[in-house]
Amino acid sequence: MKKVLLVCLVIALGSGTWAEEPKNKAVERVQAAADVLNEIQSAPDQGMPEEVLASAECVAVVPTMLNGGFLVGARYGRGVASCRTPKGWSSPAFFSVEGGSFGFQIGVQAVDLVMLVMNDDGMHKLLSSKFKLGADASAAAGPVGRHAAADTDWKLRAQILSYSRARGVFAGVALDGAVVRQDKDSTREFYGYMVSTKASLGGAKAAPQTAYPFLQTLAKWAKEAADK
Repeated sequence: MKKVLLVCLVIALGSGTWAEEPKNKAVERVQAAADVLNEIQSAPDQGMPEEVLASAECVAVVPTMLNGGFLVGARYGRGVASCRTPKGWSSPAFFSVEGGSFGFQIGVQAVDLVMLVMNDDGMHKLLSSKFKLGADASAAAGPVGRHAAADTDWKLRAQILSYSRARGVFAGVALDGAVVRQDKDSTREFYGYMVSTKASLGGAKAAPQTAYPFLQTLAKWAKEAADK
């Protein structure tokens, strides 16, 4: 009798576990990207300069990118991006960033990464399924602070400006050599089927409600930057 009860209990617990809906990591990444933007732009006298953010054609965020290794480091992270369209910020596109970094470093560090695409040429690269920073698209560390310095040439020197935040420190970071490609697994997980990067970032794909946390946060900070 005890054995029968034990079997029934195991089955009941198993059924409850199987009944739980699997977590959608792509949806969680959208919320995490919104949180990263809020935290960065809410920091006093830090964050991305208003002039820079107001001029960006696209914004891409990688929450918790792994960066490090022994002597020769490696980078890998998954992120979400949106671009300006006539109707507002586009439905999100999912991508991965991977590539080597050189320099003396030991251990693995998690950083938040933000990339601002500053012109049409950079946006066209982002619309493709794969490109390499520094080779296919020029990239540079972005200026930091509420306002870009008067003598800065950020408008001329790069198609993509990049930033990182680690342990509370926010700074521009160079990502030359990193490869950006479409994250097909996350795209299917989020939309339920395959959506091209061009369709989502170009405005052809309507944004689902699950995209609103990121898009509304992005629209808020972009508007505040433009109004200053």
